[in-house]
Amino acid sequence: MPTRSAGVLLYRVGAAGVEVLLGHMGGPYWGRKDAGGWSIPKGEHGPDEDPMDVARREFAEELGSPVPAAGFLPLGEVRASGKVITIWAAEGDLDASATRSNTFDLEWPPHSGQVRAFPEIDRAAWFGVDEARVRLAGGQVPFLDRLLAALPEGDRHAPRWTT
Repeated sequence: MPTRSAGVLLYRVGAAGVEVLLGHMGGPYWGRKDAGGWSIPKGEHGPDEDPMDVARREFAEELGSPVPAAGFLPLGEVRASGKVITIWAAEGDLDASATRSNTFDLEWPPHSGQVRAFPEIDRAAWFGVDEARVRLAGGQVPFLDRLLAALPEGDRHAPRWTT
């Protein structure tokens, strides 16, 4: 059975169009990688956990703030890197510079016996959809297309919400 993960893609609509909030993956493996080094805030869950509850929890843990929205737009599932990822979109705004992530422990440098704590997300930023396509880990890019397809033409503030 594949690993399952769930998350929330926060978006906002402004004069420049649709922007999405992404987190840069923390730790030494991602430190110097920009293209492909960003992710939708998400986390793994077990078969007995509600994916929406996990998505909300992981957003709060990785960005240090609850999801600033009441409605959620289901974007479905994607299989990527041996995982099944389920994402919901939520319209809202958040100060990306104020985000504070939880941490994970990793032996670093490898085989040194030294365990260090690293943030899961070392920074967050808003990106227009075209730029987000370049920065986002490849398997998550389909969620951008699904978001755009779900937002009505001419009325990007009235998507089909679920709770």
